[in-house]
Amino acid sequence: MSPHVSRPTPPGRVPTRVRTRTVAFVCLAVIGLLAAAYVVRKPLMMSAPRCMAGRWHGCWDTFNGVVLMTWVGLPVAVLAAAVLALLRRKAGVEAAWRLSVAEVGMVHGTLPFVWLTMMPGGGAGVVPGRLSLVPLRDLVTMGPLGIVGNLLVFASLGFFAPMRCAALASLPRVLALGAGCSVLVETAQYVLRLDRVSSVDDVLVNAAGATLAALASRRWWRAQSETPTDRPGTVLASAG
Repeated sequence: MSPHVSRPTPPGRVPTRVRTRTVAFVCLAVIGLLAAAYVVRKPLMMSAPRCMAGRWHGCWDTFNGVVLMTWVGLPVAVLAAAVLALLRRKAGVEAAWRLSVAEVGMVHGTLPFVWLTMMPGGGAGVVPGRLSLVPLRDLVTMGPLGIVGNLLVFASLGFFAPMRCAALASLPRVLALGAGCSVLVETAQYVLRLDRVSSVDDVLVNAAGATLAALASRRWWRAQSETPTDRPGTVLASAG
């Protein structure tokens, strides 16, 4: 074996560089979440009394209430991911933490946004369903806040799904997943007559948000999907 050939990484072990980047990303994500919570603390606190009292009206039927309860449920989600990871490690499952964090992240980061998009308007059940099938027509009227909100609807799904499922470790597949989920939501809005406009632009922006999130996590799911034979060092070592 040539002394210049790098040794392969043992199966099941994450390279040190990937672990360092993961820790750095987690730290940055926590700092970002804390900063966001500080910025929006005042509007969220408006719903706190009703949410803490367990009331539906004024909490679960408002944007502020749903966002507040999502923040409150974050420690529970972290605990659930830790318990799942420990159970998996005890059972000898490889990449236990990655799988557990990805599963909990997909659920906790997606359900609140889907809930908000399915929240009925004032004319729900009375106003007939409305469709907007002309691409880019509604995009100019969304505004920056609307565009950002639509980008975030399936961002968690796009970020974590390739890490959880190897079959989705591809940007085109994540794009298709985001578009398919968005079509289901828009169809439900129309069928249930929620006094919302089912727009093709929502599907486009939702799918774009999922893809951008998958691109942001690409470093992790690509590293996890590599096998020892995928690395040149391993091939050379076996050949030597």
